[in-house]
Amino acid sequence: MKTPVERDAPVDQYGPERTFAALPAARGRAFARSWWGLAWLKALEDTALDGEQLKLGRRHARAGAVGAVSVRPGRITAVVQDRDHTRHRSDVLLQQLSTADWDRFLDMVADRAGHIAALLDRDMPPVLVEDAAAAGIELLPSIGDLESACSCEAWDHCAHSAALCYQLARLLDEDPFVLLLLRGRGEEDLLGELQARSAPRAAPAGGAVRPTAGVPAAEAYAARGILPPLPAPPPAVPAPGPAPALGGGTPPAPGVEVAALEFLAADAAARAQRLLADALSARHPDSPPPPVLTPEQDAVRLAAAGPGEPATARLAAGSGRTPRSLALAVRAWEFGGTAGLAALEEDWTPEPDELARARDRLAGAWEEGEARPRLRAVGNRWTVVGGGAQLRYGRDGRWWPFRREHGRWAPAGPATDDPAGALAGVSDAGRDADHDGLGPGRPREG
Repeated sequence: MKTPVERDAPVDQYGPERTFAALPAARGRAFARSWWGLAWLKALEDTALDGEQLKLGRRHARAGAVGAVSVRPGRITAVVQDRDHTRHRSDVLLQQLSTADWDRFLDMVADRAGHIAALLDRDMPPVLVEDAAAAGIELLPSIGDLESACSCEAWDHCAHSAALCYQLARLLDEDPFVLLLLRGRGEEDLLGELQARSAPRAAPAGGAVRPTAGVPAAEAYAARGILPPLPAPPPAVPAPGPAPALGGGTPPAPGVEVAALEFLAADAAARAQRLLADALSARHPDSPPPPVLTPEQDAVRLAAAGPGEPATARLAAGSGRTPRSLALAVRAWEFGGTAGLAALEEDWTPEPDELARARDRLAGAWEEGEARPRLRAVGNRWTVVGGGAQLRYGRDGRWWPFRREHGRWAPAGPATDDPAGALAGVSDAGRDADHDGLGPGRPREG
């Protein structure tokens, strides 16, 4: 669909041309937001030798000094006006793809319905560019690919050609077909070729359904309007299946722990059953996806399931923890999952506004006349002076209780919105002076 500011016209020796009316001034906004528009600007900024000319070109483009932009295969053209009202015709050249390159590109796109759907949506997903690169076709320019020619007779990118490139980035943001035209094919010609190549693939001789390779989920979603409906969802599974017995009487390979593998298989089956149950539930469309665990967090999750001493020792070593610190991490996990683990292992300082809110919460946590503990604050941690209890303020605004155990702070319960209630649930573990060497009444921050 053409906008009111654009026209297509044939140009005898260059093929199709698209002309875009002069864009308004762009003060206070980025020239490009799409990743391909940013890649275009990076090619310019990596190629140009004079940073001052680029800076002046940005000013020209922001001020609306670039006239109508003509785009045709291999070339963009515009008249750019200097501050003294001198006008210069500026051209930027980009090499066209060869006929063989276009054949490979069109075959690749025709094989992937998601690529066609993305282009029709005026989108250029990274996977399309990656697939093209794998076929030996570089769609996006890189360093040295953008050449300039300007009536100001500068030998490198001048302020006028830079302004033209910055302005084109705005056009590319709206329509990646502009880039494909620069590489040699207009939108109408390209879509006609794709339709001609897609038809035989969609209806092979004999009516047999030709198997196709899978596509990334993002592409399948983009192509939802042209793909057949999904099959019915699978039935729910009431419980995970039993883990396989892997021993079988055959001695395992050196370094392989059969019990650990059986534990991992059982864990995978349990997780799959929970994921399927969640996907089939009525609340699934409105639920955020579960957080992706880091290897260190997943080691704690696995250790919390009790895989046995050898596997637990390997999980401790693999996650950079001692057996004792892993045991504390497991306790934190059982109290609050990733948030509980963060309360144990993260040491951070709230921003001033957040810190003020936390102090207000503490000030109002005890009723008048109640015994109020004396607290010493360091970062997000408030320690009872002369006692073995501590409150840790979480990033979600909740309070985590900790108690002093054998010289270390250990999780003592789940998070709560009430700091007084959190402290009330922690039995006084004593001053622990024998462990920290700080003397009575001075528990060590941990």
